[in-house]
Formats: sequence, C-alpha cells, structure tokens
Amino acid sequence: MTGAARSRLRGLKERLDHLRPLDPRSLEALAAWYDVELTYSSNAIEGNTLTRSETAIVLEKGITIGGKPLKDHLEALGHRDALHLVRALAAAGETLREIDIREIHRLIQTRVDPEEAGRYSRHQRMIAGSSLVLPGPVEIPALMGDFAAWLAAAPIGPETAFAAHARLVAIHPFNDGNGRTARLLMNLLLIKAGYPPVVIGPEHRAAYIDALQALQLRNDTLPYQRFMTERLEASLDHHLVMLERVAQV
Repeated sequence: MTGAARSRLRGLKERLDHLRPLDPRSLEALAAWYDVELTYSSNAIEGNTLTRSETAIVLEKGITIGGKPLKDHLEALGHRDALHLVRALAAAGETLREIDIREIHRLIQTRVDPEEAGRYSRHQRMIAGSSLVLPGPVEIPALMGDFAAWLAAAPIGPETAFAAHARLVAIHPFNDGNGRTARLLMNLLLIKAGYPPVVIGPEHRAAYIDALQALQLRNDTLPYQRFMTERLEASLDHHLVMLERVAQV
C-alpha cells in the first residue's frame, strides 16, 4: 500500500472515529443493512441468483422467492449466520484461532453441504478458468496451522486484513465456500481494527479475479493492493455518509 493510500485511509478513519460512539438503534440499523449488502454481494460473486431485494426478503421475512433455487436461499441464510459470528468474534477482541475460521466456513455451508461444512477438503481442488495449482489435501492442515500462527502475530489493520484474504484464498482449504470465508475473515479483521467491512459486488467480479490472479500467478501485488484499497475507501465513504446522516437526526 502506498503512502498516499495510507494517508487517505487514515483521514477517513479519523472522520469515522469522530462520529463514535453511535446509539444502539443506529448500530442495529447499520448491521441490518450490512447483513443484506454483504450477503447479497458475496454470494452473487459466486453465482447466487438472488437479487439484493430478494436477499433482503429472504433474510428479513424468511420468505422463499418463487422460481429461485433452494440452494440460493440456503446460501443467504448461511452467510448471514456466519456474518453474525464474525461480528461476535470482532467484538470479543481475542486472538483468532484456526477453529474460528473453520466455524465461519461451517456456518456458511452447513445448510447447503453439512458433510463438508467446516471440514478441510480431502480432494484436490481446482479453480475454474485458472491455471493455479492449489495445495494438495495432505498439505492443508500444516498450511492452515502456519496461517493461524501468522494471523495471531500480525498487526491489526487493513494490510493484514488484505493479506489474510489473499493467503486463505491461495490455500483454498475447503471444497466450496473459500471465497466467502476469505472475504468474511478479511471483514472480521477490518471490523476488529475499527473499519467498516469491504463490499465486493458482482460488478467488481472481473477486476477482483484479475487482481487475485496477478498476485497468485505472477506475484504482482500492485493490482491486488490497489483493488482492495479502492474498495475499502469506497466502503469508508459510504459508511461515513450513512453515519453522518444518522448524526443529523
């Protein structure tokens, strides 16, 4: 991350800190908005067909949408449950453990694939459309142990959050749900550091994948750092607009 980018993020974070603390009702309203926005966007990247408004209906009303696959509804509920765990872990302020990452994945997948939920893959995985060679199943436990140890020692902040996302995607430890787990882990670390979560929507999918592939295949960190920094700046801008409106009420 460049010095200019750090300076911009620092300035936005300072504005955010000046608005704290918020009253509980405002925080509850923000949490409900993020429940829908993060669930819709993260699932849509992976091919879920629920629209933003349909995701809201599923989460808030418990109503199924006619003509949409049952799997899409179950994915929405699972992501919402995992997001609630992410908030609880961030609020607890404790060191994240390997078991916490597996629990996030378990909640994401338990309604869709209970046998594999929270369990490391026992099969070789491949990423469609990518030539990246993923670690073999026998390598995953040691890689995840090393990852958890790194995470426990890493400083709190956006750069650690971005790096954690990239490292977990590279390990790709689960049969499915790796991207959703990595994005939730990144947002857990951002929330823990006092930032809003990053929203990566389906409109950002191509740039997101290109940035990850540049990092994984060519070890080119610039596109990835630029993409994630831009998304965090956008999230901070939007979060500040919402909070400043609340403060005026």
